Amino acid sequence: MATILIVEDDPINFRVFAKILTKRGGFEVQGTEDVEEVLRMAQAREVDIILMDVSLSHNVYQGRAVDGLAMTKMLKDNPKTASMPVILVTDHAIEGGRKNFLEASSADSYISKPVVEHELFVHQIREMLPK
Repeated sequence: MATILIVEDDPINFRVFAKILTKRGGFEVQGTEDVEEVLRMAQAREVDIILMDVSLSHNVYQGRAVDGLAMTKMLKDNPKTASMPVILVTDHAIEGGRKNFLEASSADSYISKPVVEHELFVHQIREMLPK
């Protein structure tokens, strides 16, 4: 059974995603928004895929503010975690936003909030899991 790390600062969004992923997808779910914990979990391969909120609001790493794009870039720039699939999740569905977010972070994919079609959401995640 695959384990998904949800990096989300909104507890309601976390609960919604966790419920969809456990009930409809049969996944194990973990959650944190702590940068050091995300990096540690990815390096230790405790999770199989990461859902990363773009607009994390309270994260600081080595003295600087870090959002989901920056955290994803750190994961993708590190050879130990570069192959970890990261899917950005955001409600900033603006024209060109998807392309810009993917380029800025090197993330593997992008899902818009709110998640309405639960089966599609689960399918998108399942497709990104390492084979």
